[in-house]
Amino acid sequence: MYHVLIAAVILADQTIKYFIRANLILGESIPVISGILHITHVENSGGAFGILAGLTSLLSVVTAVMVAAIAVYIHMNRKSGRRIFLLALSLICAGGAGNLIDRLRFGVVTDFIDFRVFPVFNLADICVCCGCGLLLLYFIFLDKKESIKTEAGGNEQ
Repeated sequence: MYHVLIAAVILADQTIKYFIRANLILGESIPVISGILHITHVENSGGAFGILAGLTSLLSVVTAVMVAAIAVYIHMNRKSGRRIFLLALSLICAGGAGNLIDRLRFGVVTDFIDFRVFPVFNLADICVCCGCGLLLLYFIFLDKKESIKTEAGGNEQ
């Protein structure tokens, strides 16, 4: 299930970015809700919000290592029952892979979702942020409960 989600997100991300690159010139913007939401073709040579701009090689290596490690972890633990945790990691993995593909192919990441008051971003960025948020919620609210259940189950034997 997790591998299918990762593949689907990567496919959707790359398909949307393909249409953006094919139909909008760099810097072109189409209003969806005028003054609020625009589709704007932007290229980002850095990480999130343009940090580490120009360090494509470093970002590519770090992202590739993280995506590979997360993918292996998901595969090895896919039957562990920690579905929310693995879902969060899957979203992070898929988003990282989607942006990594752009960096390796073009040297930059294609961004297009433009709220005008926030840096322009893409579907892969949304997945990474949602995955991190879900991971945070998991550790705050669920991880402790699962640990208690495990300890209680272990003491009964």
